[in-house]
This record gives sequence, C-alpha cells and structure tokens, in this order.
Amino acid sequence: MLVGPSVGNLKGPPWVVSDDLWARIEPLLPVRQRRSRNPGRLPLDDRGCLQGILFVLHTGIQWEWLPQELGFGSGMTCWRRLRDWHEAGVWDRLHQVLLTELHRAGKLDWSRAVIDGSHHQARRGGPKTGPSPVDRARPGSKHHVITDAHGTPLAITLTGGNRHDVTQLLPLLDAIPRIRGATGRPRHRPRELFADRGYDFDKYRRLLWKRGIKPVIARRGVPHGSGLGTVRWVVESTNAWIHGFRRLRIRWDIRDDIHEAFLKLACCVITYRRVRALC
Repeated sequence: MLVGPSVGNLKGPPWVVSDDLWARIEPLLPVRQRRSRNPGRLPLDDRGCLQGILFVLHTGIQWEWLPQELGFGSGMTCWRRLRDWHEAGVWDRLHQVLLTELHRAGKLDWSRAVIDGSHHQARRGGPKTGPSPVDRARPGSKHHVITDAHGTPLAITLTGGNRHDVTQLLPLLDAIPRIRGATGRPRHRPRELFADRGYDFDKYRRLLWKRGIKPVIARRGVPHGSGLGTVRWVVESTNAWIHGFRRLRIRWDIRDDIHEAFLKLACCVITYRRVRALC
C-alpha cells in the first residue's frame, strides 16, 4: 500500500491519508459486525478504502477503473464504503470536528458568511437534477455552499439545476453545525450574510433579520460596482477549490447520495488543509 504525504500536502499524492488525519477519522467510522458462522474473508482495510475513495475524488476516474496495484481494493468495495459512511454521517461529524479545531484556534470568522451556487452538468441524470436554464435545458445539478469570512466551507447542499439559488439560503444556514469553543455557547450563526443579486428577495431579508443576521445582498437593477465583490470573492475561491476535485466538475453519479458524499468529503479535505496550516 502507498505511503507518503498526507491529504492536503502538495508535495505528494493528495489521496494518501496521513496518520494525523486518520486519527481524526477512525473513531468516527461505524463498526462492522462479522457473522459468527461463515464469516467469509476479512474485510479490506478502512484506511486503504478511504484512499481509494480520495483517488476517485481527485482524479475523476470511474470506479471500475480503480487500479488494483494501488492496494486500495476494488472500485465497488470503495463505493460501498463511501455509501455506508455517508449514511452513517461520518463526513458531517468529521467536518464538525475540523471546524471546532479552527474555531478554538480563533481561525473561524463569524463576523460574516458568504453564500453562492454553481451549476454543473449531470450527464447520467438521476435525483436532484433538472433542466438547466444556463445549458440549453440539459440535465444539471447545483452545488450551494456557504463559507465564513475566510472562505472556509461551513455547509454545502445539492439541488437540481433548475432550482433557484435563494431556495437554499435557509437550508444552508440550518446545515451549519453548532461549533463549541473553549468557553461560551456553541456558534452556528454569522452576524452578516453576503450574497449576489440572485438572492435579492425582501422576504428572505426579513427572515434573516428574524434570525439576528444582517443581510447584505446586492439589488437587482442596480449598476455593478457595489463593492460586494471585495467580500464575496472568498466563496468564489472556495467553489474553485471544490471543483478542483475532478469528480465534482461533472456529475457522473446517478445516485444523489453518492454525489453528496463526494461534496461533503471535499469540504472536509479543504477544511483539513486549513487545520494543517495551524501546525
């Protein structure tokens, strides 16, 4: 099995899981119970399967083409682990663990959050796809992400390509985990929310005010040059990081839960890189 630099280290393969990262992930994995009678072969190593999943995420390769010589197991085995771990909420809990580390180090900026959505083709269709209004009504999906003021992803969701961005404003806020610091109550709510013209609805401004969040949303019909771009660029940067994973540039997975699992894993990798920067 490959050994070398960890995820997030640009000097080596990004799919290799370091001891540091594995120490955070292993306690979150569900325990598989083996049959007492006819237990069959020993299951493949979880760490190796995770590296196989990360290999697919980074390279965009099809599951069945996962090279056996890498020692990660078959593509179908890795697919099953990704499915099972997503169902068990492993990526959500890992993301919360990593965000907590950043928060306690004072590296999460809750003064404002930034939100945006991006469209991507869904070549094979499936749930949470729809005719894209920007791609000649071809099937597509949207990735919706909310970040802190530094661009750290706080939550991400998946919808059909024909869903309006504003429909995910409140779901994204609700998806931000409660992050505990060394003292005080858990944080999960920014003081301000920045968004582009696609979110320009007074109804949602009122809903944000009711939550104690100040909306800073560009107005439709107003000439460009509002200055919001000097703040909103961080979410554009985060979108670029997310779609730097080749598996996420085009949606090939028919099952929406598998694509969502890849999205959440990508957010964990990006957040872990920020945690590594603390060292």
